[in-house]
Amino acid sequence: MPKPNRPLSPFMQYRWQYTNTLSILHRVTGILLSLSFFVLVYWLVAVAGGPERHAAAVECLGSPLLKLVMFGGLMSFCYHLLNGVRHLFFDAIIGFDRPTARASGWAVAIASVILGVTFWFLLGASLGGAA
Repeated sequence: MPKPNRPLSPFMQYRWQYTNTLSILHRVTGILLSLSFFVLVYWLVAVAGGPERHAAAVECLGSPLLKLVMFGGLMSFCYHLLNGVRHLFFDAIIGFDRPTARASGWAVAIASVILGVTFWFLLGASLGGAA
């Protein structure tokens, strides 16, 4: 029996491109934002629970591991926000040509790092170094 002439799956045809990375990163940051939401809920419940629970939560959230988690959540937020705006322009068929899409992809990646680090230090300064 002859083999049917079927199209191959895209991952078997194409080489890896930056757009693949940006798309996957957008999905991953969305998942990380969902998981970071639990840290926010923990803090809000502790605030509602009174001064003792809030103090315990602040002590817990001040650990290096949770600071790293919060920093990752902030970076995820910045990337997901900026790349979401980029996708809104794509939906309006603006900037969809290859050179503009490439430039906007780099701009989103660089701006999200700058924005995330800036927010991290601004939050740390406004919270007295708690961030």
